[in-house]
Amino acid sequence: MTPASSPPPDGPLPKNPELANLARGFRLRMAVIDCETETALDMTRDRYGRTVHAGAAAAARAHRDKAAVEAYAIYLAPHAEALLDAARLVLDELPPARHLAGWRAVLDGLAACSAEIRRALDHPAAPGSPAERTQHAALWPHLTAWADHSSIISNLVDQRDGQHHKAPLTDEEQQMWTERAQAAQRRGELDLTESWYAADGQPITLAYLVEDDDSTVVALRGDPGVPGWQVIGHYAHEYEAGKALPAPVPPGVLRADVSRFNRPAPAPELPLQDLIRDVVEGHSAGDAANALLGAVQRGYAAGPMVRLQELLETSSQFASALETVQGRQIAARLTALGRQIEFLTHEVEEAAEDLGATVAVLPPHRTPVLRTRSRPAVDTTPPTPPPRASTTARHR
Repeated sequence: MTPASSPPPDGPLPKNPELANLARGFRLRMAVIDCETETALDMTRDRYGRTVHAGAAAAARAHRDKAAVEAYAIYLAPHAEALLDAARLVLDELPPARHLAGWRAVLDGLAACSAEIRRALDHPAAPGSPAERTQHAALWPHLTAWADHSSIISNLVDQRDGQHHKAPLTDEEQQMWTERAQAAQRRGELDLTESWYAADGQPITLAYLVEDDDSTVVALRGDPGVPGWQVIGHYAHEYEAGKALPAPVPPGVLRADVSRFNRPAPAPELPLQDLIRDVVEGHSAGDAANALLGAVQRGYAAGPMVRLQELLETSSQFASALETVQGRQIAARLTALGRQIEFLTHEVEEAAEDLGATVAVLPPHRTPVLRTRSRPAVDTTPPTPPPRASTTARHR
């Protein structure tokens, strides 16, 4: 095993905060690599998102793969096993929660990815050869798995050295503050500011409790949209609350198979402003009809109206996935709006077809305006400007 892929046999292992920082450093470096690659790939596409320089695109991806391997060798290769072991220890000590099974699966998957990367680092291909490109490209999914999920590992490792939350309120105080907060909510004076999930899977929300022109930061446990939530603490400011309350765990994702670092190639897209321009510059009814049909086109190169409907549907799924009462209500609204957009899309499509069947052109009396002005002769005296008023009249 090469020094880059294994820790020194006699060297001390980093402490948990250092291990967590290594995971964060790798994710940050991968984010930079991703941004640089997207910028390079944008240069290989036309204005509609179609790749027109395939060779340059392949070179950009090869450079990305190599940079990712180097980042892993620097940040994670010597300490990946220590990171996974520390994360598993913390995971075993956490109270039961719905997300723990998924986190265990993530750790097992990252262990398998680490083994694949370690084998490649132990037997690297010749530098600069096609075999090296192939090897790096094969490692890219394993490297992005670490980048996508390293926040879970760093959070677990941080919790091992973190302080456990102790409820600062007695049962009587908790009931009193909860009743005050509930009364403020009914008055519309409980302003929610931030929400997160604790390690036990319970949601925590910070809010300002306003009473007689004075406000206090309170922490709520549970869904503020349904009865049963409780105040678990009150604080002078949000910074004090952040230090006293349970630390947030990484939030979930809408779709489990989505990766920031493995986005699908963008579909060709015709901007709405281009369609408007086509209508303005058109001469026949068919020109305007084609622009309208472009807005409602479906399939791979979908038009803006179809994309808008997809956005509403996806946002509805997101709101529902929040698993709150307010989220479900907003999801229903977005679903209804999506159906309205779908109806409008059909109406626009029918109108476009009717317009396309109209055999007509714009009448010639709609003459374009000449925008260039003739230059005055060299010996011509410029016109006298209008007199300028010395004072401004005042009106009452």
